[in-house]
Amino acid sequence: MSTWPRWLHWLQRTPTVVLDDVQRQRLQHWQALPDTDWQQNARHTRLLVVDVEASGLNLRRDKLISIGSVALQDGGIDPREAFEVVLRQQQVSSSDNILIHGISGAQQREGTPPAEALLQFLEYSGKAPLVAYHAFFDQHMIATAMRRHLGLHYQPRWLDLAWLLPSLFASRQAHVVALDDWLQRFGIRNHRRHNAIADCLATAQLLQLALHRAEERGITTLQALAATERLRRHNNPV
Repeated sequence: MSTWPRWLHWLQRTPTVVLDDVQRQRLQHWQALPDTDWQQNARHTRLLVVDVEASGLNLRRDKLISIGSVALQDGGIDPREAFEVVLRQQQVSSSDNILIHGISGAQQREGTPPAEALLQFLEYSGKAPLVAYHAFFDQHMIATAMRRHLGLHYQPRWLDLAWLLPSLFASRQAHVVALDDWLQRFGIRNHRRHNAIADCLATAQLLQLALHRAEERGITTLQALAATERLRRHNNPV
């Protein structure tokens, strides 16, 4: 499970956000959903692999452009349940940035209004655990957008495969490395790198391998997976 850095305490200062009645009701419905029981078996839990695209890598200045997600249920990936949304941008990102993620200026200008896009993501994700590779960036960009556009202090629990994989497959890689290194080691093809859905599908396959290896080691619950990640972080500080 990812920890929330102390220097991000400013995220808790929720701005004044104006939502219409329907949007408020949708947000309240999500808030009323029960939290996931982290003592349950991870393989039989709905897990959401999440990836974002942003206008850059500056955590304070850059903006969330898109969210992609793929769900695992009972260990299987159902592409029909994938989620992707582009948030409408008042100012499109740079040409160099567009070359990386492929979301054109027109797509950014014509995207879904941010509050609506984020509500759609909340309705899709529910209170399911979120999984990412180097989760902190995704975590921060989504949380910042939720605070800015919905006035929501969004702090779900995440699992970070960048820490879990070297714990479970130490013979293949003992240290935190780039996502592409793990994809290459396991022969997983990503047909469109830096596309949110394509990255999610590739990462979801890594999650399948991680869940299988964890079960072999008797690590079956979400809480046990979180503890495995936490131990790796503690023993290998960045």
